[in-house]
Parts: sequence; structure tokens; C-alpha cells
Amino acid sequence: MSSKLWRVFAVGIIALTFSSGKIDESLKIGDPLSTTDSMAQLNWVDSVFNSLTFDERLGQLFMVAAYSNKDQKHVDEISNLIKTENLGGLIFFQGGPDRQARLTNLYQAQSKTPLFIAMDAEWGISMRLDSIPDFPKAMTLGAVQNPDLVYAMGKEMARQFKELGMHINFAPVVDVNSNPDNPVIGYRAFGGDREVVTTHAISYMKGLQDNGVIANAKHFPGHGDTEADSHYSLPVIKNLEQRIWDVDLYPYQELFKENLMSVMVAHLNVPSLDDAGNIPTSLSKKVVTDLLQNRMNFQGLIFTDALNMRGVAIANSPGEVDLKALLAGNDVLLYSQDVAKAKILIKAAVADGRISEKEIDRRVKKILRAKYWSGLNEYRPINTYKLVERLDTPETESIIEDLYADAMTVAVNKGNLLPFKNLDLTSFASLSIGDEGKDFKKYLSKYAKFEHFSIDKAANETTHYNTMKQLEDFDVVVVGLMGVTNSPSRKFGVSPSDVQFIKDLAKRQKVVTVLFGNAYAAQQLDGIGNVVFAYENNAVTQEMAPQILFGARDAKGILPVTVNGEFSHGVGGYMKSINRLSYGTPESVGLDGKILNKIDAVAEKAIRIQATPGANVLVVKNGKVVFERSYGSLEYKSSPAMNSETVFDLASITKVLATTQAVMFLESRGELDMRHSLEDYLPELKGTNKGKMVLSDVMAHEAGLIAYIPYYARTVEAGQWRGDYYKPMSSVGFTRPVSNDMFGMDALRDSIWHWTVESKITPIPRGASKHAYVYSDLTMYLMQAVVERVVNQPLETFMDQNFYAPLGLSTMTFNPALKMPINNIAPTENDITFRKRQVQGYVHDPGAAMFGGVAGHAGLFGKANDLAVMMQMMLNEGSYGGVNLISPETVKKFTKNQSRQSRRGWGWDKPNTQVGSGGSAGDLAPKSTFGHTGFTGTCVWADPENDLIYVFLSNRVYPDATNTKLLKEGIRTDIHDIIYEAMGKK
Repeated sequence: MSSKLWRVFAVGIIALTFSSGKIDESLKIGDPLSTTDSMAQLNWVDSVFNSLTFDERLGQLFMVAAYSNKDQKHVDEISNLIKTENLGGLIFFQGGPDRQARLTNLYQAQSKTPLFIAMDAEWGISMRLDSIPDFPKAMTLGAVQNPDLVYAMGKEMARQFKELGMHINFAPVVDVNSNPDNPVIGYRAFGGDREVVTTHAISYMKGLQDNGVIANAKHFPGHGDTEADSHYSLPVIKNLEQRIWDVDLYPYQELFKENLMSVMVAHLNVPSLDDAGNIPTSLSKKVVTDLLQNRMNFQGLIFTDALNMRGVAIANSPGEVDLKALLAGNDVLLYSQDVAKAKILIKAAVADGRISEKEIDRRVKKILRAKYWSGLNEYRPINTYKLVERLDTPETESIIEDLYADAMTVAVNKGNLLPFKNLDLTSFASLSIGDEGKDFKKYLSKYAKFEHFSIDKAANETTHYNTMKQLEDFDVVVVGLMGVTNSPSRKFGVSPSDVQFIKDLAKRQKVVTVLFGNAYAAQQLDGIGNVVFAYENNAVTQEMAPQILFGARDAKGILPVTVNGEFSHGVGGYMKSINRLSYGTPESVGLDGKILNKIDAVAEKAIRIQATPGANVLVVKNGKVVFERSYGSLEYKSSPAMNSETVFDLASITKVLATTQAVMFLESRGELDMRHSLEDYLPELKGTNKGKMVLSDVMAHEAGLIAYIPYYARTVEAGQWRGDYYKPMSSVGFTRPVSNDMFGMDALRDSIWHWTVESKITPIPRGASKHAYVYSDLTMYLMQAVVERVVNQPLETFMDQNFYAPLGLSTMTFNPALKMPINNIAPTENDITFRKRQVQGYVHDPGAAMFGGVAGHAGLFGKANDLAVMMQMMLNEGSYGGVNLISPETVKKFTKNQSRQSRRGWGWDKPNTQVGSGGSAGDLAPKSTFGHTGFTGTCVWADPENDLIYVFLSNRVYPDATNTKLLKEGIRTDIHDIIYEAMGKK
């Protein structure tokens, strides 16, 4: 906090004590106050006070309810109260940000004395206003062990409050929820332990007050041990006074030490504190004056809880209840329902000596001092331009993400099932109960292949039986228990039959249950097996829970309440991640989301100029996916939109994410030596012009191989494919898939190999010691043969068993048309030259197609997220998710520049060293970057220097492969540079 703000803050606190007639020296905090600051405040207060009549001064004691979603009649009523009664403030409830801001400007303009604007916004202004995201509820925050995150939330709330011209937040709730059956507090409390409540409340309070918004601790003297709701009746708390001091009052004592500025007094009946009948605490002088102000020495602002609540209004009429609250010692009468009548009664009380005018003046000045602290001495109207955009910033979203992520609590983890490992040996299913769980399913599928199911809560026996049958063949079932409520009387919305169903399921297979809702709903979950608390059910928690289950994030949450014997306060704690990709906001890793949004314009331009029908763009920073967007559609004409699950033909990316990976795998295990020649592994090449080629030269495209052989030309005649090479259906001797309804002869691969071996090589340039650099597809035909000879397996099988399946990459595969629905695979060329049909789900490259769809240079398909996993494994120096695949030394060797003639590594492409030289990577990519592009309009780049991954997938060859606009317009490289701009690079 700046020294200036601190001085103003300290002025406010000390000034609030000044007029009480006794200043507690222990409350004097911070640096000594300058006379100028102190006198400026007192002068403003005296000036305003002296300008008011006694009736106008009385108006400062009242705060009434205002809404921004009601009609003009309501607006006129509030305006009339402001003008005629000189109200002290407004508490806003439901509506919208822009509407509230405009009304606030109106009301402030109508008021003689600047209005306090307040809101009951325990989990942020979204609690009352539309268009704004929620911060976590208090119980969720109670699970967070890092108080700095809670402080950051309070700070961000304060910023939002000030954008809306508000000054007081009726938060935090500091009730210690010691009664699980509490119908009104529950999830609104930080927990059931006084230390948990106190620690989190202080952080929340400081976040608000350090940044210019008055915090308000509630509900004094403590609403945590009730079984009634004061909104509807007067709860009775029968605890002894000592117990109340030890538990309920403890957080208040600690917050007072930290300069809490205001308190809200609840409508409770506490006989041990005031035994004079059924008097509510808010109307009890023994509680408000004797206990709170005198014994506890609190000199800040004292608010009543809402005076329309049945807990106090049931026995007291409007106006009368205001007077009683004032006589009890409250400063501000909240949600007053009859200000005019209350004023009349207060004046009568002054006249008959029940309260002095001097005492009223003291409280009015106390309110004015707080208004000065809040900046109302220099009131300015709210700027409504782009208000919602200013309220909901990327930084806001980042704080919300961090809080929910840190709250996730792994309460039971039998046999260390979590985080999930051995993905290739495990079949997964998910079951959402009480909610579709759309985001939950989406993010589960980012980590492994899942079959997803949903049922309504409290489903009948038939549904449970049928679901059990559907799930019986899966090794692990992840249950999302949703539809949870906050009602103790209704078992928090959890059906006993659903719980029994989960228990029955757990007898047959491994089950992990994620509770999306109030932690007290776990009362029935004891003995159910593995349990994770998400605390709430929303898009963010459904996104975060899979990240915890699969070890993408550390699990840090601690259960803040005691639910039953198995789920007691303190269970949970640290479960280390295993470095799988996580998902979050750009700002959470230091990127500027607004700059990243510029990618939209570049991608949309590509579609507008028909450089490609659609594209997917994904960005990973520090192991976190922070940008993942889809553009356009599968085809230019009306067709399904691209989405994050769209599978693309990766073309030459196959070279680095299949063949090169296999070579690296073998090299790191000593089964392949880059200094050896091809004939060392393929003896049949001895005596040919390929035999002596050294693997390092082959992988650097400097072995003398020609760039390309149009193999298909040998199998067509008069513009049609020859019947001795291809058949329209699979038959004996013709089982090699080339495209839909087109099968090549089984010996076709042998023919291609023969044509490759017999091909000419380029001469060594005069005066040179080796062949010139020529980028060649033949490189990977040969290296595929080497790999398959060493491992004695087809490349496809080897990669699936050792890479794709263990890493959970469900779409990274060859020949996807034979394995997944065709309608989510991006179509490529309408091949009028060779196959005479639209290609979709079969490899675009003719040579790879003739090879049966599995070739070293082309044939691999995948979605953007799966490519990101592979590249993250590379940035992790060969490991991912607990799976060690390649040695760090091998990764470094293959990805560094290996040539004096080109930018290439071994297999990997790299940026050109000169800016503007037309390389495949962006100009801003550092030389440590490695990756590859693909003919179909794809690229993938990893930057170890900045821990950055960029994936661009498109089908630019649809319907015509001669379309080169994507390259000519620099679409891929422009996007790459935007990512660096978002990092602050220029």
C-alpha cells in the first residue's frame, strides 16, 4: 500500500475513535499522521456537518435498499427519499453494472451529502449483478492455504467496487460455522475452525481496506451455531458466554487488531449475552454498546443487519425497529423501511432524554469521517464507458482460476490412485449425476480417451441398473456428483439412492467421486472410496477438477469444515502434480490476453481470403494451455464449425512427431547411433547409392537425397488409376487403404521402397566436402525403415505403444477414417489428379497414401491439444506425466542446429537466424526454437527459452492443394509473432 493511502487509511481509523471520548492507544497504527492530513479530514467533516439541519443529520444514519432492475416507480421513490430525507447511503441489490452506475450517478447528483454506496457482495459483485463472473464462495476460500490469494481477491473486489462508485462491502462473513445444520451460513463461512476463519477473513478484509473499500465483518456476535435463518425467524443460541468468547468472538478480536473498519450486528437471541427476553442482538444495548464497543473496544462503524428481516421485524414495526437499533448503539440503520417515521420517533426519543442530540451528532460525524476516508470528499461521477469490460478483466479471471485451483481438495486417495497414471493400461469412463457436466467431460477428454455418461439425480433403479451395465467394462469411473444444494434439511440435494449406486459401482471397479458443491453434502459419502472436493459447480471447477485428477496441477486444498468422522477439518493437503498440461488464462503466466486476441483478426483474415476453410490455434506457456480457439468450418460452404476436437492431417509434422520421435527414443537408449550409416541397419542397402549415407546427414537433409518422387504417377494411366494397382474395395491382395473405396495392392509398399532405393542422388557440389542441403521426403522413408528394422514393429504400432497411448493422446494416429467418426476430421484435397475423390480421414500425401497411410514423412493425424502434449514432452526434456521417453541429452542434440548449410536440426526445423528471411517460424522466435510445418497448412513450434508452444492446424489444401495464400500472406508466422508480442517481445 502506498504511504499516502496508508496515511489516509490510518486517519480514518483513528478519526473513527476520536469522537468517542476515549482513544485506545493500542488502536493507533502506522506512521505518525501529519497535521495536514488530519486537519483536512476534520475540516471537511465539520464543514459538511455544519451545513446540515438536525433532520438532515438524522438522514445520515439510514441506508436503504436500491435496485437497478426495477421500474421507474422504484427509482422515483429512492430519489424522493434522497431529496427529502438526506439519506446516508444506499445498499444496491439485483440489477446490472451499467444500470447501477447510471442510477448511482443520478442519486449522487440529487443528494445534498455524498451517499455511501454499499453492496452485500460476499463473493463479489456478481452476487448481485449480471454480466460479471463469481469469485469463490467463502467455504471454497477456506480450503485455500495461501492467504495471499485471498488478499488478491479482496484487492480485485475493491477495484471493481471503486469502478462502480461503491464504498462498503458487507463482507467478510466471520461466522465460525460450527453447526453443519446451519441453514443460512454454511458455505458462506470460511469454515468450522476459528483459526481458518480468522486467517482468511483478515486477508479478505485487508485486500478491501488496503485498496480503499470499507470491509464489514458479520454477523456479530456470531451466526455459526444456529439451526434457524434470521431472514425468517429469530434464531436462539444457547451457548455459554465463555464458549462464545472462545469461538465466535475470537475472529472479531483478531480483526479489530488489524483495524477492521466496520461490523454488522446480527438478529440473534443469545441469552448468555442478554437475558432480557427474546431481544435480538441487533437491538440489545448489552451486545452493541456494552460488549462490542466497551468490552471489545471497537470504535469503527456499526451496522445493523437488514431491518426488514423477520428475525427482527416480526416483533417490531418499521420505524420503531430503527429507533431501538439506534438506542442499542448502532451507527447505521441498514435496509430501513420507513425513514420518515423513524426520524419522528428518534426526535421524540431525543426530546424525552432516551438519547441525546450530542450522541447522535457523534455518530453522524463518525459516518462522515468514514465517508472522507472513502474519498467522498472528492466525489466524481462513475465513468460508464466500457464499464463491464473494465469490471471483468483478464486479471479478474486469473485470480478466480488460481483460487478455485488451490481450493481443490483430494480428501481420500486409496492406493494413490490419483493422479492417474498408466493411461495406456486404463480404460476410463465418466458419469455426471444431476448435471450434464459439459465442461467436466470436455477437460477429462483432454487427458485420456473417455466414454461419457450422465443421469439425473435420484434416478430410478432401472436407470441405475442400465448405467451399471454400461460402465462395467471400464477400469476407472470418474463420477461428478452435481446437483448439490445448500439445504441441510434436504441432505444438501444428495440422493441416498445415488450414493448407494456409487458405492455399488466402487465394489466392481475403481471409482473417483468429485463432489461439485457444498462440502457438507459429503455427510453421506463416508466409505465411498476416492473423494475430491470441488466445493462448487461451475465452469471453472469443472475445468479444474480434471486437471487435479490427472496431475496437471498440484492439489493443495484442505477441508475447512468437519463433515463426519472420515471427512474432518484438515483432510487433504499436498498432492504433487506430474507435469501434464494444465489450462488457464494468459495473464496467469504473464501473457497479455488482449494482445493474444489479435490472433482472431489474422485467423479470420485467412478464412475471409479463403486461404483455408478453418483453423485451430493453441498456445502453451509454462506448461499451461492459455489460448485455444477454433475458426471457420470444415469446408467453405455450409458445414460443421471447427472445434477443439477437430482432427487434422498433420502432413510433414509426421516427420517430427512420429519418425523423429522414434529415432530419438532409440538413440537415447543406445540402440541407434547417428554416426552410423544406413547399411549398418539396413544391410540390403549395401552396394546402393544409399548404403553409406550417415544417419546424421540423412536427418539433416544433407545426404544427397532428391526432394520428392511422384510415386503415384507410375500407377496411373490416361488420367485414371490402374486396376493392377488399385481396387474400389478390399479384396485378396488389395488390402492397403489409399482412400475411401480405394485399396492398393499389398505389394505397393515394396514397390515404393524399390523406387526409393533406386532413385538418384544429388552430386556433391564442386569444392564441397558433402552434399548440399535438400529438404527431402525420402529422408523419412529411409528412417522409417531403420526404426521398423530395429524395433521389429510397424512405425504406427511402435508409436502408439510407446508414445501416444501412454501419453493419453486419443486422436494422434494414422488412418483415422478407420478409427473415429469421419465428420470431425478436416477434409483435405479434392484429388482430381490421383484418387479422383474428396480426401477425408485418409492421408493427403499421395506417396504416404500408397504406403497404406503410414509413412515416415506423412500420415499422422491429431487434434491441437494432442500435438501440444507431444511438444510439452519435448520441453520437459523427454518426459511427461510420469512417463520418461527420451533422455534430456538426446532432446538437446536433435533440436539444436546441426548444419552449417541450413537452419535444421536432426529431423527438426528451426527459425532462420535473420529477421525477415522468410523462415517458417515467426521473426521473434529465438534460435532455440524447434518445430515443423506441414503441407496441409499446419505448424508446431516449441521454444525452450520461453517455455512456449504454438500449434496452428488448418486444412488449407481443401479443396485445391495449389492454394498457397496461407503461406504468401504469412498467416502462421504472423500469429507466431503475436504470441511473442503478448510476452512483451518486439
